[in-house]
Amino acid sequence: MRLTFLCNIAGLMLWRSWRTTAVLSFMVVSAVAALVFLSALAVGTNDAMIRNSTGLFSGHIAGSGIREADAPLPQLPGVKQVLVRRQQQALLSANGRLEPVLLMGVDPAQEQATTAYWKKTVAGAFPTAHEEALFLSQETAKRLQLSVGSRVTLVNPQGAAVKPLTVAGVYKTGITQLDQGLAFCPVGVLPTGPTELSIAVFLQADAPLEAIAAQYRRLLPSAVFTPWTEFMPDLKQLIDLDSICMAIVVTLVFAIVSVGISCAFLIFTLKNLREHGIMKAMGLLSGDTALLLVAQIGMLTVAAAVVGTLVGAATVAVFAQIGIDISAFTSHNQYFSVSGVLYPRLTALALFTPPLAAVVFGLAAAIWPIAAIVRKNPADILRSV
Repeated sequence: MRLTFLCNIAGLMLWRSWRTTAVLSFMVVSAVAALVFLSALAVGTNDAMIRNSTGLFSGHIAGSGIREADAPLPQLPGVKQVLVRRQQQALLSANGRLEPVLLMGVDPAQEQATTAYWKKTVAGAFPTAHEEALFLSQETAKRLQLSVGSRVTLVNPQGAAVKPLTVAGVYKTGITQLDQGLAFCPVGVLPTGPTELSIAVFLQADAPLEAIAAQYRRLLPSAVFTPWTEFMPDLKQLIDLDSICMAIVVTLVFAIVSVGISCAFLIFTLKNLREHGIMKAMGLLSGDTALLLVAQIGMLTVAAAVVGTLVGAATVAVFAQIGIDISAFTSHNQYFSVSGVLYPRLTALALFTPPLAAVVFGLAAAIWPIAAIVRKNPADILRSV
């Protein structure tokens, strides 16, 4: 009964000073909405970096040490595509020059349907399935003085010419591992000889990375399966750093907002000092006075946080459909080599952390006004007004 009475009084006091309530509410609503959107944008940025890095060539899980008898691998739940690649060391000879490359035999149709490195073509085109042709990096083509349509001889490690090939296309990804010492050809073009099998596993959105990697390890214990978090540790650290920075931003914003709420409610309390003195003279305990102030700040903060969350979620829903193009700022960034479009994505953490932080810091803001009023006795309060 007492709590209900204090909440009613708190609501009436907020309504009585509706201008102050509106200003403070707007401050909390705007902060929560902005941080919900920024949190979702941070998640979308992480998604884009993962999508660009894994979708370019490597996939979410890289497999090596695969035996011929084990290919093709089974398609597990959550797996979108498994690309099998055969590779061998070779030498390319042209214009009196030799260039060592790792020649990778691929299925052109599957590669074009799943990966994006072929989209980084700067001249020519990706070879077709039965074309006796190579897809070279720009650096390799420059060193061999080759262009699209040029003839190049494939030489085995013993130095004997194996077969002539045509340069079908030249690419540049901006990723050192792909632009140095790597060449692609249809799998049927590979010369006879020992080859190594590797796979690239591409997962569906929100598929459990570690769980699927563990399943493949159980199916093929002799092979090595490495999730992207291990062969791209720099990207994982960047995402972890992004999460830490977002947590710092949320804390700093609401620390500042709570100071504003605390100052406003201190003025609010001093403005209503006479009413507080009368209520204390009528028998309202110090604990009840503190509870009254907590109820005022709590009601305002919770209501504003709910509205701010809805506004932020609605904004995320809009931009999740149209995306945010930052290509002009990521032209030299390897983590955005495929696409510079961000799609904000709401997660439970992104949705609930800002409003919860607003409520926690809002309640902490009640400490100063409570300390200012609780330590005064009714006689001192009434004499001072």
